[in-house]
Amino acid sequence: MTLPDLLAGKRVCVCAGSGGVGKTTTAAAIGLGMAARDMRVAVLTIDPARRLADVLAASGPEGDGDPSSMTLDPQRTLDELIGRLARDERARERILSNPVYRELSRATAGLQELAAVAKLYELDREGEFDLIVLDTPPSRNALQFLDAPALLERFFAGRGLRALASSTDPGLRIAGRSSEWALRALGRATGVDLLTNLSALFGALGGALDGFSERAAHVRALLRGAEATFLLITSPAREPIEEALFMRRRFQASGAPLGGVIVNRFRGGPIAEHDAAGLAAGLATRLEPGLARRVELACAEHSSLARRDHANLAGLLSRLDGEHVVVVPELDDPSEASGLAQMERHLFDYRANDASPSARSATVARSTSR
Repeated sequence: MTLPDLLAGKRVCVCAGSGGVGKTTTAAAIGLGMAARDMRVAVLTIDPARRLADVLAASGPEGDGDPSSMTLDPQRTLDELIGRLARDERARERILSNPVYRELSRATAGLQELAAVAKLYELDREGEFDLIVLDTPPSRNALQFLDAPALLERFFAGRGLRALASSTDPGLRIAGRSSEWALRALGRATGVDLLTNLSALFGALGGALDGFSERAAHVRALLRGAEATFLLITSPAREPIEEALFMRRRFQASGAPLGGVIVNRFRGGPIAEHDAAGLAAGLATRLEPGLARRVELACAEHSSLARRDHANLAGLLSRLDGEHVVVVPELDDPSEASGLAQMERHLFDYRANDASPSARSATVARSTSR
């Protein structure tokens, strides 16, 4: 099975993994590869630390066969969602101008996940793209995104929230007596009438709750359905591999469809056990002594790193259970056009994979063992 086979019939591909393993570049390369196969592709990043457009810009001038890149703007996405779901223009203005809404919408925790759910729903329902590739934040935040639709669905469908939204009482139905006292005290300290603003916000939100709940339910079903696949991205270093295996267990427990594992930055090529003395003698006849010594040390370091990567990859393969695995060698600069093209070839064609023969054969064998 190759990566195009794995993505055939999929509407959503979620790239997840720890930080610094090349998720954004991988997502961009997947988008380029699938676009080259006549698919309309959107590549969306919900990781604010990276600029996906910068990576895709390295592929060259934008054309009809290139993927669209989108960097999620949580504030704008949430404001647009309010605009769609508010029962009328007056309610929309009341929500957007509400001080509590403005403060909540500036908060980082939870807003990214809510905005990502809203954007994924929008892209899926509009049907403009054949495939949506998601570049997620580092590991634990990606798991929050996976859990977000179910949590949001329960929250917006909750009877307590709906009771608050339908309340016309400016205070008592929003909070119990002790909570009301605390809110009024905080209001006196901050100069903001939290009780009144909360009441106004929930009242204006009333008609939008069904829309929030519907979107969360739709995305939850989409992410666990046959049209979605999750790809774990890792490097051959020990800590990213352990993080990837942790995420794999979480995906399995939650019912997320794990499609495979991509191992980036593998030190490719056969491991040569060189004769150090012979190498030093050979270099001494061609290079000045200082440079010859530096070349000898660099060769020894590369061999050591290659042995480590081979051992770590073998350990990873032994702990998987038939998942599709693709090994991508270390590239000079995958953010440049040539490097991105190389990564695309390694992702989409095993024949282009110039990792060591032993690593390549182990990868193919594992990927076809189902």
